[in-house]
Amino acid sequence: MNNNLKTLIFTLALLGIGTSFAQNNIVVYQSDFGLKDGAVSEMKGVAIGVSPDLKLYDLTHEIPNYNIWEASYRLFQTISYWPKGTVFVSVVDPGVGTSRKSVVLKTNTGHFIVTPDNGTLTLVAETYGIAAVREIDETKNRRPASGNSFTFHGRDVYSYTAARLAAGVITFEQVGPELPKQVVTIPYQNRFLRTAC
Repeated sequence: MNNNLKTLIFTLALLGIGTSFAQNNIVVYQSDFGLKDGAVSEMKGVAIGVSPDLKLYDLTHEIPNYNIWEASYRLFQTISYWPKGTVFVSVVDPGVGTSRKSVVLKTNTGHFIVTPDNGTLTLVAETYGIAAVREIDETKNRRPASGNSFTFHGRDVYSYTAARLAAGVITFEQVGPELPKQVVTIPYQNRFLRTAC
């Protein structure tokens, strides 16, 4: 983080003006990619290209293909153990190339999840609450020179945006326009969660 940005944050804090910087430099990745090819490494390479000071971790890359419920559950299971300000990237996206939105959700606990709005946020929203949701503005938050890639949003949009947010390059407000405090949800039985925790 450069000195001008630090000065701005300090000044805003003195004035009592809140900003939504995710300042702990932590990004945690989840996907259904597996580790046999270079997809996960590409996402991490994009993040390190934003800031070599980032700390990159894996939640899991063994979600069954396109299993949105599993992605939702693993985020629910894990988020509370990570510090406030941690940015999660979850890419389980059967709707890539469709009209589904790319979003960043900020929880009431101060965690950020970068993901397609396809049901992945079901349990996070219910358990940790929604402080705000913003749609990713890809005109500003997309890896440079990636405009011709329509299928690897995990690398070109999600990892890039998450890295910029975690490194303090952008604020949460600079992710894109604010959406209503609701997300796409998938049905489930509460009984399962009580017995699984």
